[in-house]
Amino acid sequence: MSTIRLGALALAAAVLQAQAAVADEAAQPQTQQVAYADQVIVIGHAAEPISVQPRGLSVSLGETEFEAINAINVEDLMKYAPNFFVRKRYIGDANAVPGFRGTHSTQSARSMVMIDGFVVSDYTGNSFSFPPKWGLIGPAEVKQFDIVYGPYSARYSGNTMGGLVSITTREPEGPEAFAIVQGFAQPYRQYGTKDTYAGYSFEGGVGFKQENGPWSGRFSVRHLDNVGHPMQFSQLTPTTGTGTPVTGVVTDPDLITPTPVSGAYAPDHTVQDQFRARVGYDFGNWTATALFTLWTTDSNTLKSETYLHDSAGNPVFDGKVTVGGKTYTAGAGLGQGLTDKTEMLAGLKLAGPVADWDVTVNLSHYWIDKLSARKSTTYTTGINNGAGTFSDQGTTGWWTGDLLAVRMIGAHEIAVGMSANLYETAVDNYTAANWRSREGLAFSTGTFGRTTLISGFAEDKVALSDTFSVTGGLRYESWRAFDGGICRQVGAAPVCQSYDHRSDDAFSPKISAQWEFVPDWHAQLSLATATRFPTVGELFQGRLDALGNFDPNSFDPNLKPEKSKDANLILRHDFGGVRVTGSLFYQDVKDAIFSVQGFNQNGIVTSSFKNIDKVRQYGAELIVEAQDVLVPGLDVDVNLAWIDARTVRNDPLPAAEGVRFPRIPEWRINGNLRYAITDTVKASVGLRYASRPNTDLAGTQRGDTYGYTSELLIIDLRLTWDITEQLQASMGIDNVNNDKAWVFHPYPQRTGMVELKWRM
Repeated sequence: MSTIRLGALALAAAVLQAQAAVADEAAQPQTQQVAYADQVIVIGHAAEPISVQPRGLSVSLGETEFEAINAINVEDLMKYAPNFFVRKRYIGDANAVPGFRGTHSTQSARSMVMIDGFVVSDYTGNSFSFPPKWGLIGPAEVKQFDIVYGPYSARYSGNTMGGLVSITTREPEGPEAFAIVQGFAQPYRQYGTKDTYAGYSFEGGVGFKQENGPWSGRFSVRHLDNVGHPMQFSQLTPTTGTGTPVTGVVTDPDLITPTPVSGAYAPDHTVQDQFRARVGYDFGNWTATALFTLWTTDSNTLKSETYLHDSAGNPVFDGKVTVGGKTYTAGAGLGQGLTDKTEMLAGLKLAGPVADWDVTVNLSHYWIDKLSARKSTTYTTGINNGAGTFSDQGTTGWWTGDLLAVRMIGAHEIAVGMSANLYETAVDNYTAANWRSREGLAFSTGTFGRTTLISGFAEDKVALSDTFSVTGGLRYESWRAFDGGICRQVGAAPVCQSYDHRSDDAFSPKISAQWEFVPDWHAQLSLATATRFPTVGELFQGRLDALGNFDPNSFDPNLKPEKSKDANLILRHDFGGVRVTGSLFYQDVKDAIFSVQGFNQNGIVTSSFKNIDKVRQYGAELIVEAQDVLVPGLDVDVNLAWIDARTVRNDPLPAAEGVRFPRIPEWRINGNLRYAITDTVKASVGLRYASRPNTDLAGTQRGDTYGYTSELLIIDLRLTWDITEQLQASMGIDNVNNDKAWVFHPYPQRTGMVELKWRM
């Protein structure tokens, strides 16, 4: 509770400053003017209008916020947004899933992320393994981050049940060039691991825009090389017989399974390279924009660590060991691994007038050109080039297309549109006699499948007066899952079985009303329904039995789409240099899709994706944005959120009913304080707090160590110096208080970084 009080006091201080600002309102500068057309309620300081439809709570972040953040990966730029988080475990993490309000940190399919209007969300699955493709761009390319909470606009699919993130990159305004060099290091201490993990990044590019011609372009590259900290820790497994007597085990009685800790999984040494090209062409009243990004990742997990030593002092990685008169098997998870991945995104956008309509057409294609992963079965087989596994990604990626047409008819702003996508994936898994060379490959299992979603919408925004507007919309979605199957080696030959094709559709009405009922007081009420259809990974997840037939206990062939009913009430008031926004939200989800352990459709206890009959969340958010607090140049943004997310009904696991939904904290506090010490020197302090949630659906697992989702309190510091108009130096420390927080895996400990930035 002390940390909650700390955050509450910070919030209260900001509110008190708001009251003080009222007395001197005329002397205070105004916050960002976001009153485009009808006083749209948007949080943040971005210089440009928000790039997506701001229905419900909406946040727009720009250079003001970015300069105060230690941003190494692009997702860092949102770290202080209200009631929002990204599950980022280390620099270069490939599994960074965003979460909104009461969205679980593995429900990746409940969010939509776009780059310049092109979808980069991975809807081939729904877990931490299917995050948005953040690495397709670097932080220096970003001009604006726009975040919308909830599915309140008919323009976007049911995947926005959690929310929508739109990333806008910088457009060239003339001849330009930039370069950024960063270095970072993390002294890490946990159990028997004591090491410093370090890395660096370089990002640079050039751009041009013809002064009297139609062409523009921007080309950039980025290189990231980093070693993360260990993501998991190896525990001894009780067994029988005798083993090698060892010392060095670490005991942690608070673990979910409190067996001795014997080592650390190898940290991920990731090397990522990115090339990005954006070319524009203006012809008449039309603009064409083409985007291409190439992203390669080479990852190795070769340096597992054991805490065990025999009587001669030699390290013991695996095999039977004896500790305190008990025999265990050591080495779980300490194998070695190599991963090579190449991803590409290509997109084309056309925008211009047709009759009296403003028309935008997007077409994009993301695909994995290469993904191979090699792993040894143990550490010993790893260093000796022995047995292991190999997985090869087949045709995997997606096509997306969107058509939007908007026009004004009197007081009405009419928007109509269509969208379509195709998601497909295929993976083959093998055993190997030599895990490095892949010699002696033998097929073991394979999965494949496709889904499509074809949608149409209509939306009417009508200004009933100068201070009151209503937006109504309707979205229709038609979904199909097909060409899905699974294979397994049975005897001397692989056997494959195909899933039945599935199809479904849904109508989702939306309505939002906004009213400036007295000057500087704004209210918005938004209501919506949404349907989120299953992904390939959720549907085609079963297994075959020893005879090559479907195991009916391994999957639910009748998995239903999840359907939500949503409401959001917002009230905002401007006190001169201070703006206060209050928000109440509610969401009721029927047939929520979640990977849980419980009884399946056959009454058998399994662990797979199932429908939870009913999950609901409601809560409140208070957001304060203050400028020139106490002294000129001191700005504060702070937000407090209270969330009550619970499982209401769950027939597969009745013990979860009435229990808080896992990984959703009751309280969140995010904040950022920025101070201009001089015209060229700026300092900032960031705060991120989340109270301790449940770790499991039944609420029986609550802890603050490995395997749990813990309380989190992180304070970040940053100092920047504008050496010249073109050259800037920065240094910062994330998690300066060195809070050891967990999301099953450990979050980063104290991490320092330095940065040198040059722009022409």
